[in-house]
Amino acid sequence: MPIELAPSDLARIARCSAGTAIDDRCSAFVAAMWPRLAAAGASWAGFYLDRPGAPDAERMVLGAREPKPACSPIGLHGACGRCMLSRSILVVRDVASLGAGYVACDPRDRSELVLPCLRADGSCWGVFDLDSFDVGCFSEADGRVLWTALVAAGLTVSGPVRMDVV
Repeated sequence: MPIELAPSDLARIARCSAGTAIDDRCSAFVAAMWPRLAAAGASWAGFYLDRPGAPDAERMVLGAREPKPACSPIGLHGACGRCMLSRSILVVRDVASLGAGYVACDPRDRSELVLPCLRADGSCWGVFDLDSFDVGCFSEADGRVLWTALVAAGLTVSGPVRMDVV
């Protein structure tokens, strides 16, 4: 089922996130989005935050998420690391295609959608990650919808972003 947001959803996301610290915006975003994401087939949603200067294997730490904790820290391999390094939205139709580099926090995960969170200078401070137990759950259209929502929440910059589908 596609991820759909009404203009009122985007307005609510923008209101609850305006003028707050990044951790608070991430928490508000996940809380506001989780019901829609779960209804669209997501089994998990959350942020991984970059820790520049940490060893590559420990670069990304878990931030706000629903409905349960996940692996932390994770390295720059796997879907989240690939998204952060490329600064591209990553749609993974089947996580088996990622091979040995895939970070499986839940062995039931079968597809993933990861979006970069960019600063105005283009650097990436983290990623927003969605998992699903269903192969092919997420699409390019879902990536565009969530990009718009992240922009509305002040969690990434507006403008075009590349999309990779694997």
